[in-house]
Formats: sequence, structure tokens, C-alpha cells
Amino acid sequence: MQKTIEEIQETQPVVMKRLQGAYEKDRLAHAYLFEGPAGAGKKEITHFFVKLLLCETPRKNVPCETCRSCQLYNSGNHPSIVFIEPDGQNIKIDQIRDLILTMNKTGLNAGRKIYVIQEADRMNNSSANALLKFLEEPEMNVTAILLTDRLNAIMTTIRSRCQLVSFQPLSRPKLMEKLVSEGMTASMAATVSMLTQSAEEAVELSSDEHFAQARKIVLKLVEVAGTNVHEALLMIQGEWLPFFKEKEDAERGLDMLLFAYRDIATVKAGLETVRTYPDMEEIWKQMALQRSFSVLSKQLQAILQAKQQLQRNMNRTLLMEQLMLNLQEG
Repeated sequence: MQKTIEEIQETQPVVMKRLQGAYEKDRLAHAYLFEGPAGAGKKEITHFFVKLLLCETPRKNVPCETCRSCQLYNSGNHPSIVFIEPDGQNIKIDQIRDLILTMNKTGLNAGRKIYVIQEADRMNNSSANALLKFLEEPEMNVTAILLTDRLNAIMTTIRSRCQLVSFQPLSRPKLMEKLVSEGMTASMAATVSMLTQSAEEAVELSSDEHFAQARKIVLKLVEVAGTNVHEALLMIQGEWLPFFKEKEDAERGLDMLLFAYRDIATVKAGLETVRTYPDMEEIWKQMALQRSFSVLSKQLQAILQAKQQLQRNMNRTLLMEQLMLNLQEG
């Protein structure tokens, strides 16, 4: 579903004010670099800005949506805009050469020309250097917009020739609101919003059976570790280790375990925060009654230590067995 102008402005108010202000005062740069985390609204605002720059009858720094230019853009057939995205793993030099050739053509359509490079951090050295030469000698009627989730992967020389526009990640409440409005359960939205700031990745996680199973294993382990260390050790051997095989999976599992104990601590403290696992609220209350703040603090530290040991490539069986003993001892 396409976002309204109001929704886009609410998502990134600073970015929108800056771009609309530059348009209103006719202080537009020849090249922009939109950077920020996935899901922060870079693509939506790019579409808005491009349409605004090409609109024939804008109203209050908003595209009219009715002129020929807006209609062409909405249909995906505007002759003055070129979108570039990776061809396979990279953006190749031939793509940039074709882009430059297109931008240099004197076509029938007069006025501004715009090109958008999505995932600009995936240009290889040859394509990045080819683009750099084009950026160094900007055409008056050409505007470039580069998008990236990884600013540090963009060549410094390219960054220096673009006006940097930084997008802030969605706040957790905003992300949860967005996810629930799109049909996700509140409890799943609460969990995935702790693991990613990207709405796209959050949706992928919520529909991933592997992730759903990971959530169940983590919550089961929290309950078992709080009552019977021997059963917890058996669960580590029978369920945890076979499931969380890869290092990345093991790290996520420990993160999810940490969030569960943090939930218990916030319940113990009476904090009115959104839990990572709101569907476990009643169980967290029971567990909070059985633990002192000192014990909960030690348990949280034990999980953080396990995460550090994982990064040092400690044997995972020993790591998890020691963690279960530490959680039992508090």
C-alpha cells in the first residue's frame, strides 16, 4: 500500500522538511546520498522527491499527482528518470556507462533528468570510479540520488560530491505500529522489533517458520532453566544445539534469551514498558516473584558473558552448559 504524504512526513520529518525546503528555495544539489537503515523510508521518500522535482504543477511543495509528468511517473514510463539496481551481486561498469550515455542524450523531453542508484554501496571499483567522473562534472539539468544502507561502503570521494541526507531508524513503537497495521500479531511485532529496525526484515522474520520455532525453544528454555537444571541441560543437548547450529543463529538465540530475562527484570521493577514477549506476561510475573534483583542482574550478566564467549569461538556445548549452571545459581 502506497503511503500518504502525511505518513511519509511522520516517518522522517527532518528529511522531508529539508528536501521540501530546498525545493521551495530552489537550492537543490546536483547529487544526493540517502543513507540509513533498511526500512527507514528511503525508497518512499525518493519516489516522493523525484516526483516533486519533475511535477509540472506542484502544490505547497507536494507533487500534484494529476499532471502528465506525475501520471507518467506513476505508470513507470517517465522518460526523464532512470533507476539503477544491482545486476546480480554488483552494479557493473556497463550499467553506469549506459546511464551516463542516457543522461548525456539530448532527448525530446526537455527539463530536468534524474537518476537513482539503489544499493549504491554495491558498485564495484570500476563502476564507482566511472560514476565519480560523471559526478565531478555535473550537468546542470541532471540530479543524482544514491541510496545505501551501508554508508561506510561508499567511496569517500563519491560521498564528498553528494549532499548527505541521513535517515533515522524507525522508533520501536512506530515500527510495532506499522507491523500490527499490516496484520502482524502484537506479540510477534514486539519480539521482532527487538531484533531489527527494518520493517522488511521484521516481516520476513515473522513469517519464517525457523524463527517461530526459535522463539518457542527460547521461551521453553527460560521456563525449564528456572526450575530444573538437569532438564535444562538435556534440552540444550536435545533441542538447542541441534537447532542453533550456525554461529549467527546461536547469537540470535542468546539475544532472544537475554530479552526474556530482561522482560522478567522489567516486570520485577514494575516498569510499564513493551515486553519482548508480551504473551508471556503472567509467567514472567511468577518468575519475577521467585528472583531478587541481584539474582536477575547476575543472570543477565551470565548471558552477556556467553555472547562474548561465542564471539571468541568457545565450544558451544560447554558454553551453553555453563550458562545453564550460571542461570540456575543466579
